[in-house]
Formats: sequence, C-alpha cells, structure tokens
Amino acid sequence: MTEVAAREGIQPVTLDALEVSPRDSEPSLRSRGPAYSVIRECLRVQEQATPLGTYARLVGRSPLYPAARSWYHGALGEIEVARVLSRLGSEWTVLHAVPVGSGKSDIDHVVIGPAGIFTINTKNHADHKIFVSGSTFMVSGQKHDHLRNALHEAERASRLLSGVTGRPVTVTPLIVVVNPASITIGRKRPTVTVLASSRLRRWLVARPRIMSARAVTHFSMFAEERSTWHTQPLADDDAVPYLQRFDRLRREVDAAKTRSLIWLLGFVAAFILCFDLLLPGILDLLAGLLHLL
Repeated sequence: MTEVAAREGIQPVTLDALEVSPRDSEPSLRSRGPAYSVIRECLRVQEQATPLGTYARLVGRSPLYPAARSWYHGALGEIEVARVLSRLGSEWTVLHAVPVGSGKSDIDHVVIGPAGIFTINTKNHADHKIFVSGSTFMVSGQKHDHLRNALHEAERASRLLSGVTGRPVTVTPLIVVVNPASITIGRKRPTVTVLASSRLRRWLVARPRIMSARAVTHFSMFAEERSTWHTQPLADDDAVPYLQRFDRLRREVDAAKTRSLIWLLGFVAAFILCFDLLLPGILDLLAGLLHLL
C-alpha cells in the first residue's frame, strides 16, 4: 500500500481471500460500444423527422428532429469520454453502456483499475458554466439532479458487484462534463467528484493504487457479465447497423452546420462589401447635409 493510500485510510484489495469464480461464460460486455443505448434511442426518435427538402438542405437546416437533440448530444458526450478512457492502458478495464436492472437504464461507463472501481455519469454540457457545491449541481444557473443520480448509480453498482463476488465492493461515482466553459467548486465539498473530460484520465492515473493486478482481473470478469447487472440475457442485436446509421446522421448534422456557417460568412462579407462600396456616397451625402445646415 502506498503512503498516500495509507494516509487516506484506503485498504488495498488482493485476491488472497477470493475464491469465487465467475458464472458460466456468456457474451461479454467488453465489446459493447459507447453510447449504445443512447444511440438506439436517438435513432428511434429521429425516425419521426420529416426528410428535409432541397432548399432546407441548401441553407443548412439541421436534420435533427427536435426531440432527438438531447439524445444526440448525449451520445456524442459518451463517445468523447470513451475516447479519453481508451488511453488509460492495459491495467484498466473499461465498460460502456452497461445495462442495469430490468429495463432500459444503463451506466455510461464502468471503470476498474489500480485506483479502484468507478461508475462514470457523462454529461454533455459543452461551453456551459458548471457550479458544484455540496449536493447542488448547476448548469448556467439551472439546477440539475446529476449528483443524486450519480450516487444512486454507484450504490446500485456496489450492491450488484457485492452480490456476485460475495464480499463488499466499494464503487466510487464520478460525473464527467464534456468540454465545459468552466467548473467552479463552492465552499461545500461536492457529494460526488465532478471533472471536465479533459482532466479525467490524469485524475484516474494519479489516484493511489488500492487494487492488485489480480484483483482488477477478478472484478473485471464479473463486471463483464451482463447477468451481473441485468435481469435479462444479452440480446443478440447487431450493433453495426445502428452505429452506421448514427455515423451517417452525424455527418449530415456536421454538413448542415458547415453550410449554415458558409451562408453566415457570406452574408457578413456581402454586408461589408456593400458598406464599403456605399461609404463614399454616404459620406458625400452627410457632407452635403452639413453644408446646408
């Protein structure tokens, strides 16, 4: 145990007393891509959108159906956090869109490594100002229940992992905000650690080691089983068509933004040009008026 871990009262986890083996092999959650559930819901809602006409596409109108926007941006957030987590290295196990319970709920990311076990709740509040203090989480002045939800998520994960491993398992909740304008921490210590996505990897790597490599492997085997988390067996869904459709939607949205920006820049340039051409005449007219006065 490191000196830092000793000071913080953290007990290291080894496998000396762990004899429990995972249940019969089943499809692993390790292959599940990020934002799987969010992408499927986004595409389901997007099906209600009316195809854009030629003029709408030309001027850069977004193809996103209004009700699908939050799902779309949520998926982009989870994909970005997954990209950051992919740089952790082989010592870490990272699972995405882990299905929990009996319905459609899931945990954005479960991370198991030398620093312990973490649930990560991703929030795509890009370019927004975040304020956190105690149990308060505010986005540009608006209160949200992110802290309470993240705590509940970690407690649920702890119960499920403890149940299958036969020993108490501590799970630490994290909230990761994708590219915020700023994160301000108030006087009260937040009930959940809140990080910008750009700081996530460095924060995890800097934590004291409390789990041996064997312990990480042991807990990862249980965490990778869908039956650890969900009451239903793993559905034999092919994720590739969903990912392809989402990628196509993303390209269409990006293309619409580009066309819209081009039109805006064109209007600005035209205004400047017209103003430049008309300026001499305007000055002459003002001079004539002043002369008359």
